[in-house]
Amino acid sequence: MKLTAVVAMAVLAAGSAHAAAKPVARDARVWAAAEKAQAAQLGLLEEVVNIDSGTGDVEGGRKVAAVLTPRLEALGMTVEKVPAEAPNLPENIVATLKGTGKGRILLIGHLDTVFGPGTVARWPYAVRGERVTGPGVGDEKGGVVGGLFALQILKDLGFKDFKQIVFLIESSEERGSPGTRKLIDRLLADADVELNLEPGDAPDVITVWRKGSTVLEISVKGRAAHAGVAPQEGRNAAEELINQLKTTHQFPKTGDGTTLNLTVLEAGTRNNIIPEDAKATMSLRVREKAEVDRVIGALEASAARPTIPDTKVTVGKQTSFPPLPNNAATDALADRAEAIYAGLGLKLGRGGNGGASESALANEAGVPALDGLGPVGGDFHSDKEWIDLKSVTPRLYLLTKLIMDLGKNPPPALPGRAKAGPSAEAGRP
Repeated sequence: MKLTAVVAMAVLAAGSAHAAAKPVARDARVWAAAEKAQAAQLGLLEEVVNIDSGTGDVEGGRKVAAVLTPRLEALGMTVEKVPAEAPNLPENIVATLKGTGKGRILLIGHLDTVFGPGTVARWPYAVRGERVTGPGVGDEKGGVVGGLFALQILKDLGFKDFKQIVFLIESSEERGSPGTRKLIDRLLADADVELNLEPGDAPDVITVWRKGSTVLEISVKGRAAHAGVAPQEGRNAAEELINQLKTTHQFPKTGDGTTLNLTVLEAGTRNNIIPEDAKATMSLRVREKAEVDRVIGALEASAARPTIPDTKVTVGKQTSFPPLPNNAATDALADRAEAIYAGLGLKLGRGGNGGASESALANEAGVPALDGLGPVGGDFHSDKEWIDLKSVTPRLYLLTKLIMDLGKNPPPALPGRAKAGPSAEAGRP
């Protein structure tokens, strides 16, 4: 049976195991506050979307941080700018709020986008009917702004029934968080639960599973030569790369299982030179870790048998995020979220996708995680990216009530996870 069929059956089985959530009565004060916040929430969203902040845009990232930091400080949060763990990245923001209750909640969002400098000039924030568009409006500035306004509602209502809320706004998620991995590990050591502010999928879905993401590279070293005078003296790296890429055709390009897609090609320098170097970059997405080794094994076997003599082929990888599998801890959090949403008379769906996130790191650390809590949207990583205006207020209500619920009643520690003690607290930045 194909992996995609197995995955589909597992998802259907998991879905059938969940009874309809018993609604939690609508909290009139929180709902009124969420409705009242919408104009200001969209105003802040417009401000940060209209700042280019693609991953690696240090100046742009700092401009977004400069907008958000004073607002976080106005909430009574202690705000730290933590240097990135990799070069050419802006600082990460860690905002901490202490309460009087039990739950230790880690909110994670990211301010970086996939869009380069100059994008806003041709495609600024705009509201078109029931959709809000703009670079990074869903992935994930809408979620980051939603997180800030959820904390604003808690402050306005005087809610402190939590031990602490830590809001990490990181700056390199779109590249696999190379500037944040150690920081995330430290913060997870002092958290009972992680809530991720990635966008929800249409029509109104939270994310309970995600594929892992790995960047693969096939590099070819050939020999340069004059393309007209002595092409026979060359060894064409580009042609060998094309031959090597035929091996990738055995892996699906789309679906709920393993996918492998070519994303970047590099070869040649001038028209009159046989290319000496060529490289292909590919995005591998998997539901199971073992699939990474299977795919790499196939590529390495082909690399060991180049079709053009005297060329050398190598396969490399850059691990991004592990998979977030279907699991009981996430399902338990989804049950709470569904019950809250049902109190609004709304149905919250469960799903997953090939977009990786930090929630997989939380799950691996033994911290229950729930993802896709930002506004509902679609067409991410394209110039059609949007969020659904109708989802902004219900999703803000959901996030706020979920924080309140988890502050009062944090989820139990997962089996085998060591309790965080003074050393974990001291290790926080």
